[in-house]
Amino acid sequence: MTILRSSVIAFLCLLSLTNAASSATQTPLDTVENFSERWGWKDCGMETDPIQIQSIEISPDPPLPGKPLTVKVTGTASEVIEEGATADVTVKLGLIKLLTKTFDVCEEARSANASVQCPVEKGQYIVEQTVDLPKEIPPAKFNIHIDGYTVDEDDLMCMDLTIDFTKKHLW
Repeated sequence: MTILRSSVIAFLCLLSLTNAASSATQTPLDTVENFSERWGWKDCGMETDPIQIQSIEISPDPPLPGKPLTVKVTGTASEVIEEGATADVTVKLGLIKLLTKTFDVCEEARSANASVQCPVEKGQYIVEQTVDLPKEIPPAKFNIHIDGYTVDEDDLMCMDLTIDFTKKHLW
């Protein structure tokens, strides 16, 4: 579980706050027929959720264990995100839950020194964060589900991510 923690937290901070060289833009899975076979994302929330993600870019694409991963998220906050916002994160390997945890979104943003800090005002945001992926990530396909909630426990956002580390690299 600790192997994936830094990666999940980086994604969590970027995505929950609405959030180089060669990166590939992914759009929500339900709006495209062809997406990267190594990773993808889907907004599982409602159009009325305060956080709306427009795009996610990663570099390198695909992500590589033991290498830095840069994630750039473009999104919109339609209301102020205040201290006390949380995100429930579930990481699965197939049907097996590896991690189920609630994170304080603002605290994680502070810990990650994210460029957007609470309170997050209404508006468009582009957030870029780099995290070192552990080299010990096993060759497996991971599914990450994130449900975000406001300080009043109203829906904030919902995101499903899939990252596949099963394929071997030639480099």
